[in-house]
Amino acid sequence: MRERIWAPLPLPLPLPPLLLLLLPLLPPPLWGGPADSPRPEAQREPGPLQPFDLLYASGVAAYYSEDYERAVRDLEAALRSHRRLREVRALCARRCAARSPLAPPGAGPAAELPFFRALLERARCARRCQAERLGGPASRHRVSDDVRSDFQRRVPYNYLQRAYIKESYSAGVKYYEADDFELAIKYFEQALREYFNEDMECRALCEGPQRFEEYEYLGYKAGLYEAIADHYMQVLVCQHECVRELATRPGRLSPIENFLPLHYDYLQFAYYRVGEYVKALECAKAYLLLHPDDEDVLDNVDYYEGLLDDSSDPASIEAREDLAMFVKRHKLESELIKSAAEGLGFSYTEPNYWIRYGGRHDENRVPSGVNVEGPEVHGLSVGKKSSPKIDRDLREGGPLLYENITFVYNSEQLNGTQRVLLDNVLSEEQCRELHSVASGIMLVGDGYRGKTSPHTPNEKFEGATVLKALKFGYEGRVPLKSARLFYDISEKARKIVESYFMLNSTLYFSYTHMVCRTALSGQQDRRTDLSHPIHADNCLLDPEANECWKEPPAYTFRDYSALLYMNDDFEGGEFIFTEMDAKTVTASIKPKCGRMISFSSGGENPHGVKAVTKGQRCAVALWFTLNPLYRELERIQADEVIAILDQEQQGKHEPPINPKDEL
Repeated sequence: MRERIWAPLPLPLPLPPLLLLLLPLLPPPLWGGPADSPRPEAQREPGPLQPFDLLYASGVAAYYSEDYERAVRDLEAALRSHRRLREVRALCARRCAARSPLAPPGAGPAAELPFFRALLERARCARRCQAERLGGPASRHRVSDDVRSDFQRRVPYNYLQRAYIKESYSAGVKYYEADDFELAIKYFEQALREYFNEDMECRALCEGPQRFEEYEYLGYKAGLYEAIADHYMQVLVCQHECVRELATRPGRLSPIENFLPLHYDYLQFAYYRVGEYVKALECAKAYLLLHPDDEDVLDNVDYYEGLLDDSSDPASIEAREDLAMFVKRHKLESELIKSAAEGLGFSYTEPNYWIRYGGRHDENRVPSGVNVEGPEVHGLSVGKKSSPKIDRDLREGGPLLYENITFVYNSEQLNGTQRVLLDNVLSEEQCRELHSVASGIMLVGDGYRGKTSPHTPNEKFEGATVLKALKFGYEGRVPLKSARLFYDISEKARKIVESYFMLNSTLYFSYTHMVCRTALSGQQDRRTDLSHPIHADNCLLDPEANECWKEPPAYTFRDYSALLYMNDDFEGGEFIFTEMDAKTVTASIKPKCGRMISFSSGGENPHGVKAVTKGQRCAVALWFTLNPLYRELERIQADEVIAILDQEQQGKHEPPINPKDEL
């Protein structure tokens, strides 16, 4: 079992513009000390709690100024402030709920007034409690969605580059797989206690502000009961989703599959192995509350019941109470949300929180899975589900198709898998022509919603698509011949990749992008960041877990990538492959005219671009897919335009449509 740590980041992340706006508002931090050790009440500095977003802004700014001592101090203070704010809000929510229950004390005239009196008193209590404990109004701690999202994804921990302490669950799996079942039980039970405590806190925090998805809040005109119902349902959905939140690791967007049930699945077998058959039976029955048709665990229940002594009645042994209560509440919530969705007219689909099957890495394998070829222990099924297999053969070394192309390195020489480096894919004249047309069609931030510097604040990023080039060519804004060259060389690259990697099916364009990165003057001294951070093209790289999660928002349908370089008159900008730790460089490639690097798009090929410290670096970036459902729409339109232009040139017949209509 691997231990997970937070590895040092190989580069700083871009400084969000919002943080720059917050800096003038920042007071000095209140206290220092380790971020992960709570400070006792008596030792806290007097005065109001400083807002975590301001401390966060100061820390990130200090990081980019290379004032690392202040960066660590302010980021640690931001984490403490964020943690303290959460503690206070959760504490006040629980305390006020106990003091002012919402249930009305009876029926009769104006029976609803006690309900609203309790409602108002709880709101007043929560506000007063938070103000007293925070040393000022709670409104000072209302932050932007971007900053809140950063803290939910534990981004400050990434900035601090701190060691990540493995969870009790991971420790339990580690000892389980080492057959140390006593320690496995200890850590799994501890993990369950932590889980249910965190669940209570998550639910309490859901009672805070909610976002009204279908309309602007300031323009909201609902009546009293509709407004209460709308808000309460959003709170309830939030509480219902705590299952997903608690199963999601820091930095990930999707939860660990089957997370809560797995605790009981591991425990049922661990208890069996130490001879505690009653507890094994309780855990197995608990697991069946969520997976009642799991044949493996049903068999185990029968087996455990047969091991009980005569004084124990199997029918009297029920599922563990902690999960039984949890599941009962979860089902009631689900029924209420679905009923409200029908009555109030909003859309809701119940997610499957307890998926048992799928691509699961070792630490999440279900211990009770059937494997007819696996070992049998006294009649108990203990085989583990197999890992998913690669869905295609990996080959390389096919023909390069075109004359003058020079083979440089293969996968082995590039220290990786499914990699190839080629030269002379473009001629010097073609490089000059493409570089010239780039200046006429490039748009700052193209492909990144207009962000001038999407990857680093020290460079300007520009891009253009094939369809845009053809549009500009047709309008006479750039030479049509040059725009056509962009189209032709990208198709040439596609054919080379398809042939070299000996693919049995057609390779389609997923996205075609001409990109230029320009070093910004006055911002290159002592740069430590990258032009493009280390990443993979079809999965979310998780260096700390040494994994790459093939899930949205990654472009999971991409299969191969290629970069075709247009120039070398710049400094820096080397393309690099790394290990999955995003630090260990396995190959470094200096771009030059006509050079092309191509590779498979998965987690086997993490890559990035070193800082461009002088000049402008231009390339044609290409992503391909084997799935025709994900073909690039603009490429299909460009194909149609090219076909029409070819017909016009050949003069065979009048085009059925005007090419401009396609643009």
